[in-house]
Amino acid sequence: MKALIVITGRGLGGDSVIAYNIIEGLEAKGVQCEIALDESAPGLLFKKKGRTWHKIKIPQAGGHAATKASSVKAAFKMLTATFKARSLIKKLDVDIVVGVIGGGAIVGSVGAKLAGKPGVSIISTPLDSKICPKLNQCYALPEMKYFLPEHLPKNINHTLYPLSEGVGNGNPDIALEKLKESPKFDENKKTILFSSGSSIFKGIIKGANNFAKFSDEYNILLVGLPLKEGYLDDLDGNVIYLGYIDWMSHLLTYIDLAVLTDDGVLLEETLASKLPIVTLTKVKWGRYHNMAGVFKGAIIESDLDSLNDNIFRAFDEFDELKKNAVKYAKESLETKSNLAQKIIDVVK
Repeated sequence: MKALIVITGRGLGGDSVIAYNIIEGLEAKGVQCEIALDESAPGLLFKKKGRTWHKIKIPQAGGHAATKASSVKAAFKMLTATFKARSLIKKLDVDIVVGVIGGGAIVGSVGAKLAGKPGVSIISTPLDSKICPKLNQCYALPEMKYFLPEHLPKNINHTLYPLSEGVGNGNPDIALEKLKESPKFDENKKTILFSSGSSIFKGIIKGANNFAKFSDEYNILLVGLPLKEGYLDDLDGNVIYLGYIDWMSHLLTYIDLAVLTDDGVLLEETLASKLPIVTLTKVKWGRYHNMAGVFKGAIIESDLDSLNDNIFRAFDEFDELKKNAVKYAKESLETKSNLAQKIIDVVK
């Protein structure tokens, strides 16, 4: 069996991590996978994995931040993009097309329909959730409004994030050696990770800065690449900036607490590492996903003003939070294989 995986974004993290984990799950079951990225995507994650990809147009409409204007503009671009996707699908003669989030989900879904091939969509945004269920089977990620309801619309089921190999099995000693490279790091202090995923948003920087000014009793780490130039100019001198790292699985087994935005695969990777989380809400375009409602008892959510208090609360309630994180770890780690089988079953 051969599958084409159509992926939105820059090929750096987030959506691409989800897509890559789907690819690993399919390949483990004997499926040959081809990859399609937008022609402008640098594809850093796939380069590091030694993967090649096909370049097509995959327009974006701003994801969760989409406006009517951006959605209409994207719709016109989608029209051309889907016909190019159809040409690639026919050229590769794949058995199934898997579209991953936003533009990737829509281009993959429509392209598959035009090419007369079965499709599966991984959905997470308002636009892909409107279009893709009309065309094929969809799986909604935890940040979607369709994740929690017991009675789901036709063609929509829910899935946790498929996770990378090694998540939950990192080596804390490797992380410690890496962290010792920073002169600011003190291994006698507890360590807190601040991250909004592969891209650093302004809100998570403010959160790290505020806590660094409030207390000097912790190692405060910041991971990712700034979304815009100049974001790191005001970073507090006590925050240890690690940049974009490829040893996250090791880091998650070393740190004591994670402060994350309330979305994305990193949140579930952290839970799979049996680690409590404080989610900083409304950092990305003001959106709110209720991750504390999805992973009940393992997450404390907070706004920026009360973040410092909630970090201390997390340490006070650490044992109970960790016990609940452990409950979600098993299901999270099984998702990759289970989702891959569901995709294969669409063809059968």
